[in-house]
Amino acid sequence: MAGSSFQRLTGAKIKWSGCADRWFYKYDHQVKLPAAATPGFFATIIAIDCTLSSKKIQMNRLRFSFYVLLLLLAGTAAFAQGPDPCDRQATPETVQLYRRLKARATTGYLVGHQDDLAYGVGWKYEAGRSDVKEVTGDYPALYGWDIANIEQEDKTANIDGVPFEKIRSFIREGYERGGVISITWHVNNPAVPGANAWDTTHGAVTSVLPGGANHIMFKAWLDKVAVFMLSLKGSKGELIPVLFRPYHELSGNWFWWCSNTCTPAEFISLWHFTVNYLQQERQVHNLLYVFNTAGNFKNSTAFLERYPGDNMADVLSFDAYQYDDPQKSDHFIRETNRQLGIIDSLAAAKNKVAALAETGYEQIPYARWWTKTLTPAIGHHHIAWVLLWRNHGYNESMKRMHYYMPYKDQVSAPDFIEFYKQPQTFFGKDVADRNMYSPQH
Repeated sequence: MAGSSFQRLTGAKIKWSGCADRWFYKYDHQVKLPAAATPGFFATIIAIDCTLSSKKIQMNRLRFSFYVLLLLLAGTAAFAQGPDPCDRQATPETVQLYRRLKARATTGYLVGHQDDLAYGVGWKYEAGRSDVKEVTGDYPALYGWDIANIEQEDKTANIDGVPFEKIRSFIREGYERGGVISITWHVNNPAVPGANAWDTTHGAVTSVLPGGANHIMFKAWLDKVAVFMLSLKGSKGELIPVLFRPYHELSGNWFWWCSNTCTPAEFISLWHFTVNYLQQERQVHNLLYVFNTAGNFKNSTAFLERYPGDNMADVLSFDAYQYDDPQKSDHFIRETNRQLGIIDSLAAAKNKVAALAETGYEQIPYARWWTKTLTPAIGHHHIAWVLLWRNHGYNESMKRMHYYMPYKDQVSAPDFIEFYKQPQTFFGKDVADRNMYSPQH
């Protein structure tokens, strides 16, 4: 118990046994390590908390001092290095982003918005414009994008109509501002010509695995993903780190990779093949891999049913949207908070990052949704970010307004400003002031 907790908190690879575990027991159960704790503080707390009575532990003072020294040295090395992403060849900026996200999750969360720079309610492709900025005076901390259609030879824009060249430019703009980049891939069904990601024809997953009828084609699709990811570069020529969220909402029943179309083993094989191909065959090392379920899991076992393993994922996340009236029901608050508790605990145990990868309330008709619903739904859980879905504006196919962030004069805009002012919400200026890609901060 205690040794594993020390390893979880520091990243140190130490195996404890015998009296050392008993010596750690009281610390492990009664003291919570602050986010800003130093190795010295860590060792001091252990020393204070340890009772050297003969009933609890058989250890003389010399041995006690030796153990504290070992802990201090191990803690110093662990804190200096920090946790590493699953890609052992990840670029320096990608490694630092992972460490910074994990560290920042202990004090608050980045607030993100899908397609933020490309368009908003009533506008499109206006330089420097952002609905978030027009309400708060600041940009989001995280920018979400989608590369659906990147695999298609005849497509130059994604499924939302944003050209890939513009997406590439917007990604660089957000990154140079200090922001974090997230990319989703609503990849078309490879087993049905012309079908999109929502085609749930069975057998698509097995068809792209080695030996499958569509395996060669799917590798060509992954080649296009690799080319795009490797084209994302900052002003110094460095590769821009990306939070890559393939096969998202995998526990749902609406995509060709979901739980109703393939077995857990088949999905895990798809994930392994994708990650290994991008890393080993295409040498793509600027990605952090986001494991993402729908918000339909009841416990940790259900959440991990299709988990590909600790060496194959960096972030544990799920998607959850408000569908009922928050003024009449607290279901969204209760369920989201409960599920965040599950992934928060799993992320701590596995030394991973946790996140709420998609959320929102369409049209945000409740004026206090940000501080009275979303804030308590997240609670005090340690998540690295929360991403709100896009501001499309009027959607002709839906015959209604379709947006998830307030725009100027929208009914929830004043409350969103209060949400912005909360100490645990991080926006553009916060991440710019504390470089997410540098080890010096």
